[in-house]
Amino acid sequence: MAKEEKTNVMRVLDGKKIPYTSHSYEPDATLTGEEIAGILGEDPDKVFKTLVTQGKSHSYYVFVVPVKEELDLKKAAKAAGEKDVSMIKQKELLPLTGYVHGGCSPIGMKKQFKTFIHETAPNYEKIFVSAGKVGMQIELLPDDLIKTVGCTIADIV
Repeated sequence: MAKEEKTNVMRVLDGKKIPYTSHSYEPDATLTGEEIAGILGEDPDKVFKTLVTQGKSHSYYVFVVPVKEELDLKKAAKAAGEKDVSMIKQKELLPLTGYVHGGCSPIGMKKQFKTFIHETAPNYEKIFVSAGKVGMQIELLPDDLIKTVGCTIADIV
């Protein structure tokens, strides 16, 4: 079996000695999060997507929510202490975070932005987030993700 390529996310976790399991599947940026959960054979409630927003103050915020849920922008703004937040344009994602659409992870962005994770994450033994590349996910303890990124737990959907 070929040695799996390490992503920046994996290098960050390895550097902090945080255990994780990587999962890969045929890269396809058109897959929905729920389809990815199906490919992984996992409950979509345990598979999280990473969304990047910008507030009225021009600060950026990252929100990590279950793939089958939609980010509630009003709740997100309240959590971030902003009047409102809006999703950034897809073309802004790579220069801002270092990640492409469909492969954005809360771990290992070019700059660490204030990050919020949905309040259900700690309810699971393990959760999944992007490994920083389309076609790859990592599975880890919610507390390890929260500590690594400095997530704030919030009601954001």
